[in-house]
Amino acid sequence: MATHSESSENTLRKRRVETSKTHSDDNTPNNEEDTCEAKKKELVTLQTGTYWLTRIVLLRSIAFIYFIAFTVAYNQNKQLIGERGLLPCKDYLLSVKRYVGGKIDMSAFAYTPSILWFLDWTDMDANLDGIALVGMALSGFVLLTGTANMIIMAMLWVLYHSLVSVGQIWYSFGWESQLLETGFLGIFLCPVWSLSQVPPRCPPSLISIWTFRWLIVRIMLGAGLIKIRGDRCWRDLTCMDYHYETQPVPNPMSYYMHQSPWWFHRFEVLSNHFIELIVPLFTFLGRRMCMVNGTLQIVFQVTLIVSGNLSFLNWLTIVPSLACFDDASLGFLFSSGRGAKQAVLDLQAEEAAGWTPKPTRGMLFRRVVNVALGVLIGYLSVPVVLNLLSSKQVMNTSFDPLRIVNTYGAFGSITKERTEVILQGTLNEDPKDPEAVWEEYQFLCKPGDLTRRPCLISPYHYRLDWLMWFAAFQTYEQSEWVIHIAGRLLANDTSILSLMEYNPFQGRDNPRWVRGEHFKYRFTLPGSGPQGKWWVRKRIGAYFPAVDLVALRGYFKSRNWPHPDL
Repeated sequence: MATHSESSENTLRKRRVETSKTHSDDNTPNNEEDTCEAKKKELVTLQTGTYWLTRIVLLRSIAFIYFIAFTVAYNQNKQLIGERGLLPCKDYLLSVKRYVGGKIDMSAFAYTPSILWFLDWTDMDANLDGIALVGMALSGFVLLTGTANMIIMAMLWVLYHSLVSVGQIWYSFGWESQLLETGFLGIFLCPVWSLSQVPPRCPPSLISIWTFRWLIVRIMLGAGLIKIRGDRCWRDLTCMDYHYETQPVPNPMSYYMHQSPWWFHRFEVLSNHFIELIVPLFTFLGRRMCMVNGTLQIVFQVTLIVSGNLSFLNWLTIVPSLACFDDASLGFLFSSGRGAKQAVLDLQAEEAAGWTPKPTRGMLFRRVVNVALGVLIGYLSVPVVLNLLSSKQVMNTSFDPLRIVNTYGAFGSITKERTEVILQGTLNEDPKDPEAVWEEYQFLCKPGDLTRRPCLISPYHYRLDWLMWFAAFQTYEQSEWVIHIAGRLLANDTSILSLMEYNPFQGRDNPRWVRGEHFKYRFTLPGSGPQGKWWVRKRIGAYFPAVDLVALRGYFKSRNWPHPDL
């Protein structure tokens, strides 16, 4: 009986196991599609090590900077480099043409890479406006949609390069080259044709991501090393005692930051050295430390944005810092559901399930292009690295005509006193008459009127205001365009006056004389200075003597400047 009972129990147990196995087999996905669906259900968070969302963030960020830059160009280029600009780009192109032998050929294009060579010069203002408007349209599209292809990004790069190449001193700032390099790298983030945010056959290349990381490393190390090798105040920790007051275009926060106690200014300098010289090296220490670098760099740049009007420089420097983050760390920026985030989750699930798209000729070609990009950036980085290691380091320099890889740096020296050129006009017939009333022009943002609150314009940029800062610690012979401005003011030229906030002769007779006065400016102390004044000033002397249109005729003719109508 016992044996029979055990046999029956074993038979029943065997049937249960077989039934369980059969049920298990029935529940096992019998094709790859079921496997993929099961993996999708398991994958509810973004995986590390992919950069689909990073690409979208980078493209939108680059497009934002481009949009600002082209907007500045549209609003100011005609007055600065247009037909009747202070330094007409047509004259510049003609001088380049003469320099390279009198022909518009590859020599001219290599010297000044610009599509303006191929356009009709009879209306240069229309050409400049056309370039700016197309740039605004393309960058606006990328900014709004978060998608781009190589064609669009290459067009943006070519258009902005065309302006920078003929912009002369108005486009001589380091951030112009930095935008061109950043924009060039952005070309290789994208598929060739597709306008999908998440094109499944074109994942972001790790090489491309690392070119951005290499850029932020070079930017910060260049800025840090030029400070250590430059002004002594960076070594004795006193530079921030002066910076907020003497920077090109202070903002309201600059006034209050300047009043900080001495120990806080020392802390700022030490923090600056740490952020620029030590933190960039975190990039090479693995994912988490790379993210620490990205986070600290972004916080640092936001602090600089808050404390001064440094054009779009700091906004632009945030862009390569974003490459320190992968999809898992940037997922919070994207909404869940049907969108880019869900598309990335689906792709990651398919990859986890073993689904990979079959290589096509286009994919293989793209891999070759990515490798070529890495080789190109590595090759062009050699002189940049040598410059960083050199005791004679130079900053904001391009070693190739297309400005693909550049050396950077900012505020290697700090001015200890703020000087300003104040333009004044009078209706008096005799400029030497002690009773003559001299009235002041006001620029859009730079200090002038003592009671006017410092402006807040970043990331927008007033190019003339910035150059007036440089002119103030040079002579008018070194900045002859200041005399050009004086002549245009004598004629109440609306083009130049559009770059100023206040014309004291609006609706009145033209001034008979215009002069430049040189002043030393200082911030007032809160509660101690004259009520309502942000600045106090002391006259240094004449920057340039009083001039009138008759006296300027020969001066203008010798420089081929159009003389204002008498």
